[in-house]
Amino acid sequence: MEQRRVTDFFARRRPGLRGAPPRAKPSLRTPSPAKPAPSAPGPGGSRKRARPAAEPTRDEPAPPARRRLRLPADTGSGPSSPAAPGSPEHSSPSKRTKKATLSEGQLPCRAAQQDKVPLKVTLSELKSRLQRAQEVGAQVQELRESAQRKDAGDPRVPEEEGRPAEPGGEKMPAYQRFHALAQPGPPGLVLPYKYQVLAEMFRSLDTIVGMLHNRSETVTFAKVKQGVQDMMRKRFEEHNLGQIKTVYPASYRFRQERFIPTFKDGIRRSDYQLTIEPLLDQPGSAAPQLTASCLLQRRQVFSQNLVARVREHHRAFLASLNPPMEVPEDQLMRWHPRFNVDEVPDIEPAELPQPPTVEKLATAQEVLARARSLMSPRMEKALSDLALRTAEPSSPGCPSLALPATPPATPPAALKGVSQALLERIRAKEAQKQLAQMTRQPEQEQRLQRLQRLPELARVLRGVFVAERRPALTMEVACARMVGSYHAAMSPGEMEKHVQLLSELLPDWLSLHRIRTDTYVKLDKAADLASVTARLASLAHAEAAL
Repeated sequence: MEQRRVTDFFARRRPGLRGAPPRAKPSLRTPSPAKPAPSAPGPGGSRKRARPAAEPTRDEPAPPARRRLRLPADTGSGPSSPAAPGSPEHSSPSKRTKKATLSEGQLPCRAAQQDKVPLKVTLSELKSRLQRAQEVGAQVQELRESAQRKDAGDPRVPEEEGRPAEPGGEKMPAYQRFHALAQPGPPGLVLPYKYQVLAEMFRSLDTIVGMLHNRSETVTFAKVKQGVQDMMRKRFEEHNLGQIKTVYPASYRFRQERFIPTFKDGIRRSDYQLTIEPLLDQPGSAAPQLTASCLLQRRQVFSQNLVARVREHHRAFLASLNPPMEVPEDQLMRWHPRFNVDEVPDIEPAELPQPPTVEKLATAQEVLARARSLMSPRMEKALSDLALRTAEPSSPGCPSLALPATPPATPPAALKGVSQALLERIRAKEAQKQLAQMTRQPEQEQRLQRLQRLPELARVLRGVFVAERRPALTMEVACARMVGSYHAAMSPGEMEKHVQLLSELLPDWLSLHRIRTDTYVKLDKAADLASVTARLASLAHAEAAL
């Protein structure tokens, strides 16, 4: 398009040709199939004689000059066709602009020609390179397997086999196995993940123990366990306490003590408890305190002990290399690149004091054996002689009698003299009571529970009337006073149901009067309270026997 504008511009500039139509190519040329047919020259055509130039065929290459002046396929012929080299347009002052335009038009054709030629060569080269890469990969895999088989005894080669596993057989999580690699900053003497967790446990334990110790309280494991778990959001068990003792033996003194005041239902005063006492190096003070500086110093000592343990494993790793290495401890600033810090084995927990084993006698045979061990030899000999003398008169009387296989059922010594019929009636009644309990409906069970509470509630209600000094009370007031005086928690609605049941069972003692919108309770204060409670107890007993 740019070539067409340039050509038309110079054609219009020439005198006498401003209104002339564009020049057409001679009819002797064979048009290209991609180009439209040339138009016929008009009467006012160019005075210049058309030069019939042969179009290059597809088989033979075009001349260099024609190839340089060839336009893209999408541009048409006619006015956009280039002029001859000897024409006046060729010698126009805009020669540079025309050459730049032609060079831009011929770029796509050159790129297309260059792409068509080496296409087959590139595919063949790619196939050969891919085959060669596959062969090299197979050789590398064979070399790797042979090296692993050769160095099977070297602990630094098999990486998967040396990784620690969980007790259940599964590998540790990635955030634990690669914890040292994820630490910010330059690499240094980084502790394993489990060691850092143990250091945090020691810090939490020391904080809680310091608070209790400064208040002169006896520190027990039961007290500090929940606090450490709340601070760490992790479980804290006795084996973690044993690991702390292994790393820093001079930090605490552990003992098993009894008669320590506790406020828990599951622990009695007579039970043994593990006590924790911090060891402080403050000889001048009578009552040493765990201050902030002391806590910081103990924490630093614990971390140094952990680093010293990792140094030992690192030293053993350096000795196992081929050739072995030896690095001075004061010059070691970071671990070996092939030393996996997070695969350091766990710290073995130290033994903590255990409560003394108290022998408990469960059977009569154990009691007799214990009594025999407590007797003196003279007493044991006297008892054996007495047993022999008591067994002598009965032995010759019935030497051949054998004991029956199934002795008859004899009543216990406490029931000796009681008739068998009475025992049978008692057993039948007990069986009936158990059957009634198993087949009782929920409503009946609820009514029976209310009946059992009535004797106590009758005493409470009479006390309310005596305290109020009134002949009658409203139901709301009476129930509110009874709820506040009864030993068990109960709602006012449930208390009202008990009062109604009392009025049903004892209408002569307690009566309910409905006046307008309120219900009033009237009580006979002159009645004997003991007889009232006895009647209620008998009614409850009769209801339970049904």
